[in-house]
Amino acid sequence: MGLLEDLQNRSGNQCELCGVMEDLKVYEVPPVSTGGLDGSVLACTTCLGQIENPDTVDANHWRCLNDSMWSEHDAVKVVAWRMLNRLKSEGWPQDLLDMMYLDDEILTWAKATGEGQDATEMVVHRDSNGAILENGDNVVLIKDLKVKGSSMVAKQGTAVRRISLDRENAEYIEGKVDGQQIVILTKYVKKL
Repeated sequence: MGLLEDLQNRSGNQCELCGVMEDLKVYEVPPVSTGGLDGSVLACTTCLGQIENPDTVDANHWRCLNDSMWSEHDAVKVVAWRMLNRLKSEGWPQDLLDMMYLDDEILTWAKATGEGQDATEMVVHRDSNGAILENGDNVVLIKDLKVKGSSMVAKQGTAVRRISLDRENAEYIEGKVDGQQIVILTKYVKKL
């Protein structure tokens, strides 16, 4: 059985956020480390569109979080927490956030994308040209880099696919070069 079928069985073939029963898709909750059933939700196209594009958010649509925030599935709770934080200026989402409880591990996952932080608290990663980097982006090295602790040299022009960001330091990203996971300074990469 595939992931879509597993999520359909888990959710009763409805959006795990708003309860709609049509146009359902798998949404892997970022940052995707495990994915699969525990790291995904079944969501309608309306919810997905508003999750992925904050400018299109309709606050009234998300009143459904009053129910879905109590889901037994961690991925659903993470998405609910993120959307409530995005909408907390509306007033009512803050009341729901005050009632919501997430274990430390789940709260860390929920905060991993920077949702819920003030703009002044957010760590923003920028490449050598000032372009904002996100988890999963692809970059290219702009100079040869000696890898500390090894004899390897990462050559200029090497593509690093699906980077991950260090949420505490805006100058560090991680990625695989020649099969080895390394830390790279953002000033030595250019976003593809």
